[in-house]
Amino acid sequence: MGILKTAIIGAAVYAGVKYITKKDPVTGQSIVDDLFDRAPQWADKAKGYAEELKTRASNAAEDLAR
Repeated sequence: MGILKTAIIGAAVYAGVKYITKKDPVTGQSIVDDLFDRAPQWADKAKGYAEELKTRASNAAEDLAR
């Protein structure tokens, strides 16, 4: 039973990796290529959200201290 379960999980992982690395015939990019291209933009957005959250937390702390 363990070998069958491992084989099924392995096949699913292989199929998933094959799918996300397959090149699109129109653009010539895979899903992974697209993610790597967008990652710097998402990191910048996350930094902005982190700064906003820090500001809100400090404002809330000041309000509670009053």
